[in-house]
Amino acid sequence: MKPQRPYLLRALYEWIVDCDQIPYVLVDATVAGVQVPQEHIKDGQIVLNMGPNAVQDLVIDDQYVMCGGRFGGKHFELYVPMLAVLAIYAKDTRKGMVFPDEENLTAAERHTHEGDSAPNPRDDKPSLRLV
Repeated sequence: MKPQRPYLLRALYEWIVDCDQIPYVLVDATVAGVQVPQEHIKDGQIVLNMGPNAVQDLVIDDQYVMCGGRFGGKHFELYVPMLAVLAIYAKDTRKGMVFPDEENLTAAERHTHEGDSAPNPRDDKPSLRLV
């Protein structure tokens, strides 16, 4: 199956905007390929205002998030690989979702994202548990 993160990110983004809230995205700036203003990174992370009035030409693809934004009055092209997206939430209500860490992904999902060799069926254990 395809990774859930891009679908959940798109759905939550739309839900937050439909609720007249401002979507914020927490990004792991240490992931390879992340292009964000370095001076705004704190503790390896950056929070991006992804509201429709804050970004231009937003694309939330299965592999990345890309848009233009302004930081300190200067235009900057943002590029965030999907695996670097840690969370999305509404600015005022803080409602949203934190995405699972990479070690919580199944072997099949890791293979899809990292280009590893074929996953070992023994590693692909169900991740559901009784709560």
